[in-house]
Amino acid sequence: MRTTAIHRASAIRPSWPGLIALAILAATPVAASAQSAPGDDGPPVPRRYGAPRLPAPPVIDGRLDDEVWNAVPWTEPFVDIRGTGHPEPRFETRARIAWDERALYVAARLEEPHLWATLTRRDAIVYREHDFEVFIDPEGDGLDYYELEINALGTEFDLRLNRPYHAGGQADIDWDMVGLVTAVWLDGTLNDPSDVDRGWSVEVAIPWTALPGVRGPPRPGEVWRINFSRVQWPLVIEDGAYRKEREPVDWSDHPEDNWVWSPQGRIDMHRPGRWGYVRFEAGTSGIEG
Repeated sequence: MRTTAIHRASAIRPSWPGLIALAILAATPVAASAQSAPGDDGPPVPRRYGAPRLPAPPVIDGRLDDEVWNAVPWTEPFVDIRGTGHPEPRFETRARIAWDERALYVAARLEEPHLWATLTRRDAIVYREHDFEVFIDPEGDGLDYYELEINALGTEFDLRLNRPYHAGGQADIDWDMVGLVTAVWLDGTLNDPSDVDRGWSVEVAIPWTALPGVRGPPRPGEVWRINFSRVQWPLVIEDGAYRKEREPVDWSDHPEDNWVWSPQGRIDMHRPGRWGYVRFEAGTSGIEG
């Protein structure tokens, strides 16, 4: 078994000096509850997180071993997208979130015994395989929000939506996060059913300039709606290779697992009003630049 790093900095997206990284999946909870309130049959209570401001950017290599990450807390473990009363995820997923004057940084660590990915074309529908996803709504109004998906090959799929699909929203897949830098680190062997892997991690750096309507870094204390999702497909081994146990019959059929940071109450990530609250903190303690 081996470890592998995969980097992505597309030619259409100029990267910054030093490859500033947005590490996918690391966040600090400032309020823990993501379940429905006692006696409440309504949607789950959104989780909350305080994102520290970094004195120096992490290096985007997918490994999450930069000193600056050490004082950035992990989110709570991901849960089933539907929330309370549904099966706990079989594999742990956590994330971290941080920022500086140039970018939003996300880091994620995903436990995974079967590293699998085949899609390599940019803007392929990455969620048709195992993936990690980031959702961002800067204004918190459910309009003009952004999505980024990444698989274990480092293949990126980003899109912009004017409003949620259930409200007649249209996805702009041709739109790109200009300046986006991502990397994944594989703790195991990709597409090899003969062994048991340990997992993978993701780092991402999204420059503020990549998000239309965002004029610069947020002010300390500002709150955005953000969520993270992990799509996990049941696999079988056939002729020495992985394949999905089955494909969905239609849009309402979900053979895949959907695990998220802040539960949605239903299998639908495009409900921005149910995403978590991320507050941008003025600084962080215990981190030296």
